[in-house]
Amino acid sequence: MRYALRMERLTARKIEQTRVKQDRLGARDEDDYGLVLPPASFKVELPVRDATGQWSGPRAWAANFRWLMENHPCYIDPDDAIAGRWMFMLSRMRLGYQLSRSNFAFDYSHLEPLQKKYDITTGIGKDAHFAPDYQIGLDLGWGGLLEKVRAVRLKFSAGGEDAAYSVELMDAEEQAILGVQAWMRRLGAAAADRTMTEEDPERRANLEEMARICLKLVDRPPETLREAVQWIAVFNMASRTYNRDGAGGQLDELLRPYYVRDIAAGLITDEDAEFYCFCLLLNDPHYYQIGGPAADGTDQTSRMSYIILEAASKLKSSCNLTIRVWDGMDRALYRRGVEILLANRLGYPRFSGDKALVEGFMKNGYSAELARQRIAVGCNWMSLPGLEYTLNDVVKINIAKVFEVAFAESASWEELEANYRKHFAAAVKVTAEGIDFHLDHQYLNEPELMLNLLSHGPIEKGLDVSHGGATYYNMAIDGAGLAVVADSFGAIEQRVVDEKALSFAEVKDAVASNFEGDAGERTRKMLDSAGRYGAGGTRADAWAVKLTEILDGEIAGHTTPHGFKLIPGWFTWADTLRFGRAVGATPNGRRAGEPISHGANPLPGFRKDGALTAMAAAIASVQPGYGNTAPWQLEVDIGLADDERAVEKLMALMDGHFALGGTLININVVDAEKILEADRDPSKYPDLVVRVTGFTAYFNSLSPAFRQLVVKRLIREAV
Repeated sequence: MRYALRMERLTARKIEQTRVKQDRLGARDEDDYGLVLPPASFKVELPVRDATGQWSGPRAWAANFRWLMENHPCYIDPDDAIAGRWMFMLSRMRLGYQLSRSNFAFDYSHLEPLQKKYDITTGIGKDAHFAPDYQIGLDLGWGGLLEKVRAVRLKFSAGGEDAAYSVELMDAEEQAILGVQAWMRRLGAAAADRTMTEEDPERRANLEEMARICLKLVDRPPETLREAVQWIAVFNMASRTYNRDGAGGQLDELLRPYYVRDIAAGLITDEDAEFYCFCLLLNDPHYYQIGGPAADGTDQTSRMSYIILEAASKLKSSCNLTIRVWDGMDRALYRRGVEILLANRLGYPRFSGDKALVEGFMKNGYSAELARQRIAVGCNWMSLPGLEYTLNDVVKINIAKVFEVAFAESASWEELEANYRKHFAAAVKVTAEGIDFHLDHQYLNEPELMLNLLSHGPIEKGLDVSHGGATYYNMAIDGAGLAVVADSFGAIEQRVVDEKALSFAEVKDAVASNFEGDAGERTRKMLDSAGRYGAGGTRADAWAVKLTEILDGEIAGHTTPHGFKLIPGWFTWADTLRFGRAVGATPNGRRAGEPISHGANPLPGFRKDGALTAMAAAIASVQPGYGNTAPWQLEVDIGLADDERAVEKLMALMDGHFALGGTLININVVDAEKILEADRDPSKYPDLVVRVTGFTAYFNSLSPAFRQLVVKRLIREAV
């Protein structure tokens, strides 16, 4: 049986599974995740819940997770190289998990008034958002991890009362591992059972190998490429089941030793290796990086990098693969990535800029060797695999709300900047206090039982990674709403201060009334037509840079009250709608409740020609510059541009952005007419994948409002 046919069938099943999820769950404005729905008859009966439907503490989490693993339905596809799909998310099974307080067992009401005042996404009680070091698990296997946990527990058992939590944590880690091992045994048995009814000899042989690998990996570490891929997939699925973790690693380097050995031994061909990688990427759209420099500054590109990239090119579903762009790289890998991006038009691969990221992270006091190891493994975020706890992408200050508070308090233009600075400083202060509160309590609220296992320190120290177990703590705080605020400052300065076409009072009155009436609409149009951030040389462009300086001034080089480092970024994730609903009308002509701007991007329509070079320069100018990203989210209709010219021009555009200090580029290359038609009738294009923000998703799985975010960002210009 040819791999092409197997890939085709696997992809078709993926699309059908996505359709079933849409029918049953409705629109979901998030990652596809790779989740498969459980059988309708399956009932979740977690053993530990309190009267409110919640639980906390290591033992409770471990008991519930082990139950899920021991009872998890076994998904087996005879075409797949990998056994299993995940179906549940334990962290979402607590009563009312969507509400900010309902799934957090500790009271932080003393912080809430200011958090609400500035519309802060606090990060309190949020899971994961840091990266594991898969190498730990690949080296030890589940059996080795279990031995390690038991040895550490024995050490702490003699430690007296102070070691009680460490003993409890190691007990919980053991239960979590035993649960995963039980699931792997059942996966192996399920694959073996399928061989009894499989008539196709090639499929039967595949199932036999699948069963052998699953049963071997219960206790032993992987030795071949296929075994390594299966081990990573099982960890991913188990970690997703536990608490939604989606960070990956430097996938080409993780898999390269297995590939080299298998090729040398004549066990596999490149075609086999590509298929195994295809199945891993299909199994779950974790975030992986390929290419880029090693710690010593040598290029990591290998044959494995290309195999992974070619596997992604055949995927035709959601994927989150990033190519690290740097001066010493193999440019052929870069070029091939751009060719795939343009040809497939599925929003991947992404591209990160090494120079600014490494130099920026070093400004926090770290070495170049360490900074090179901090890789792209999330929507907008970087992480040191297994070394760093970050809360990346979950702590955000809605600066449009901060501006709204400052603007309402200001009686004149002269007061506005000072008031904004005052309120932004207050927002950062309460945000930092919230981070400390999270770090004080998360080890009980939701201990990281899975990611602890693949981190350097938590098991050895007997401490949760969120509570002293990590090597480094670099706590991210992102600003959101940059273009709205920059355009608002710029519009007032242009129309009130420079041109004197409006008074400050007139602007305040119009904004307060949400631009009602003829006079309000005239004022709105005057403000809306002022020079925008991104247009080049405008007041708003200058304000965007100043707002970044204010962001850095309050965050970079600072710590939380408890001494944890803070690192700034600009990113909104998919929260442009939610943040917008919290903010009234703003002096850039935006009406109350409308979405705020996306990340570091200018607002759609920032200039009539939508010049890509102008966007590249603008977003580079507002990079916070301390190792976290302010991504460029780019939607482009390439029209009828010649393929070769498009590749060259897009590479030149990205090179220029990175040379100016850019950090990460997420690109949708789309057929404008197709995406507009899909917006009108999503059912016509069930296989259309787009990059919503840092993540990719099936277009027809998004809500109408989210689809509009993609449509409105579209730039109708040939690359």
